Amino acid sequence: MTSAQPQTSPLDETAVEAAGRDPLVLLVGSALAWLLVSGALALVASIQLHTPAFMAGCSLLNYGHTRALQETAFIYGWVANVGLGLALWILGRLGGHPLRAANWVMVGAVFWNLGVTVGLVGIAVGDATSLPRLEMPGYAQPLLLAAYGAIGVAGVLAWTDRRRPVLFAAQWYAVASLFLFPWIFSVAQVMLVWVPVHGVLQAIVEGWFAQSLWTLWMAPLGLAGAYYVIPKVTGRVLPAYDLASLGFWCLLFIGGWTGGRHLIGGPVPAWISTIAIVTSAILLSHYLIVFLNLRAAYRGGGAALAFIAFGVTAYVVGGFVDAATAMRVIAVRTQFTFFDEAQQQLAVYGGVSMMLLGTLYYALPRLTGRPWASARLLSWHLVLSFLGLVLLVVTLAAAGVVQGGDLNHAQASFATIAADTRPWLRSASAAQGILLLGNCLLAVNFARTVGCGRIRVVKEALTS
Repeated sequence: MTSAQPQTSPLDETAVEAAGRDPLVLLVGSALAWLLVSGALALVASIQLHTPAFMAGCSLLNYGHTRALQETAFIYGWVANVGLGLALWILGRLGGHPLRAANWVMVGAVFWNLGVTVGLVGIAVGDATSLPRLEMPGYAQPLLLAAYGAIGVAGVLAWTDRRRPVLFAAQWYAVASLFLFPWIFSVAQVMLVWVPVHGVLQAIVEGWFAQSLWTLWMAPLGLAGAYYVIPKVTGRVLPAYDLASLGFWCLLFIGGWTGGRHLIGGPVPAWISTIAIVTSAILLSHYLIVFLNLRAAYRGGGAALAFIAFGVTAYVVGGFVDAATAMRVIAVRTQFTFFDEAQQQLAVYGGVSMMLLGTLYYALPRLTGRPWASARLLSWHLVLSFLGLVLLVVTLAAAGVVQGGDLNHAQASFATIAADTRPWLRSASAAQGILLLGNCLLAVNFARTVGCGRIRVVKEALTS
């Protein structure tokens, strides 16, 4: 079992790092650049919610463009780059082979980020699709799919050529994310962009894609890192590891069926939302198993486990909140309000992103061969991330509750709703600023760590 593996040295470099250091560092560095871009755009979009005149003279950065740009940069820039890089690193380490096809990863990383850039430019000039989590224009999407295939070659080889016959939970989630994304993304391309379906079916496919992208791709990327790092750092057996396979298959078979919860009360057959309500309740077993296995993170120390512990908490709490808000009696007050945004931030930023950050804090010293350059910057990033995310989720949830209450009163005007939610939205903007500041500290720490590592390598080459 993975959980029985002993704790290793902070600088335990293996053949995986020696073979794949450059492409993996490129993926991580690109991810951090997109994280800063998405953070700046999130701050602008948040300010525009309570101060519509902010940047009103810039047509490229109106709220619709800014919101689409931010979501695309975060999901396809930050989560995809860092998630793929860490998944390849984990598969290589657990497979026992040096990372193969590193040149393919390098080429794929370059073209993936080129595709994201093309997509963002297309959104900015007005070519967005207006589809949630798929706003990029159709001409950018095939490039992303081809680049993803090039990156995935290394993951497939690490999986098929593994030396150890035993499979670990971290491998399950990493491989699942590698294989499921092309299926989800290509189906959405065909049915929503290239040969779009019409009417009610379009709303159903949109809901399926938005939910599947989260449950079947982003969540497994975060869980792969958590299942790998926690046993390594704590040196302890995961307490409910025998149930880990049940939680894994439950997520894979049930996760995509919960997308209909976004369509409650919409012009779709009632049985679709009913299935989503039932599957959201069934999926709670997955969240319970994840908590039982990964609760060991709360008893560890260090930044890696702190981020992962926060991410596990947000992931599990977010799952229970999703199940609760899927109930029609609650959805009538929370649906189509800022509460939906609070749920998304709790799940994607609080759950997946925090687990990926924790894995990154564990992995980078092994990729570069040296510890993080500044422990102080690391500590401040931890504090600012926790403070910013809690403030963001709480304020958006409060704004959603207020907004939902006003929307259920016919006499409440739009001006009244805007005035009631404005104080909470201002606090949410402050939270976005805090998160952006923390991520700037992370980027500086990363640049110093990688830069010092390069300088050390050059000096050793010159003196040898």
